[in-house]
Amino acid sequence: MATTNSSDSSTPAELAAPYGSGPAASAAASAGESAGNSAGASAGDSAGVSAGTAGASRKPAARIRTHHLHQAKVNGEHFAMLTAYDQYTAEIFDQAGIEVLLVGDSASNNVFGNETSLPVTVDELLPLCRAVARSARRALVVADLPFGSYEVSAQQAVATGVRFLKEGLAHAVKIEGGKFYAETVRAMVQAGIPVMAHIGFTPQSEHALGGYRVQGRGDDAQRLIEDAVALADAGAFSVLMEMVPAATAAAVDAAVDVPTVGIGAGSATTGQVLVWQDMAGLRGGKMAKFVKQYADLRTSLSDAAKAYGDDVRSGHFPGPEHSF
Repeated sequence: MATTNSSDSSTPAELAAPYGSGPAASAAASAGESAGNSAGASAGDSAGVSAGTAGASRKPAARIRTHHLHQAKVNGEHFAMLTAYDQYTAEIFDQAGIEVLLVGDSASNNVFGNETSLPVTVDELLPLCRAVARSARRALVVADLPFGSYEVSAQQAVATGVRFLKEGLAHAVKIEGGKFYAETVRAMVQAGIPVMAHIGFTPQSEHALGGYRVQGRGDDAQRLIEDAVALADAGAFSVLMEMVPAATAAAVDAAVDVPTVGIGAGSATTGQVLVWQDMAGLRGGKMAKFVKQYADLRTSLSDAAKAYGDDVRSGHFPGPEHSF
């Protein structure tokens, strides 16, 4: 995804903002050093130009905004999205050029040890969101509204969304559900809260849907198209589709002007998202069909822990070089 400070002639140029502190400052410095271009890291940062790592493709000049994602769809480009729940993964993914970081309610079963996403609460997600937002200098940070925090009314959704932007420092939020939630989305957008909609398989409704089941097959495809159109018309800046047949997802993408994001929804969407522990091979067990693993962190960490334990038990660590 090629992004600049101005997505098109109608969008005013935007200078880099001094987002965050602490890890963000070191992140910018290390990104510049690894690019092998100290001039770009110093002068470029102040001018709102990001220095990429050596050999990396095009990088946006400043913070990714929702209009950059829209421009990617217009240009026929794609953007990448990963979950992140902590300082270091946010920093790493941000420096790697991932455009969107999702502080997902998937933290429930990837951080807190629950079996599903249902138990996680707003108060549990807010500290994770702050850590990610403080550590990512350029990525758009989207926070999931957890189950029970927006369904009661539009007023409840607005109140929860405000908390994620004020206390969690998120740039946008994501809610699950179809056209029934169009007025909720409208109210949130009118309150100044950017909203990504999530349709298809919605994990928070797993019991109502009868388990993990592909949505939008056959005649049901029209329902998803209507959901997406209604949510986009209400002001959602993007529509995420989960576990949807590729043909249905392509039809949904063609029906809306906003960028779509897929997870198990084929390749026609503008963006793709995965849970980072799945993508990097940290989680064990059987993977979903739509997951592609790009590393085997589980084995790497296990080997490192075993080697450390062996060294401690044998007396090889700490050695003289580790002592004062």
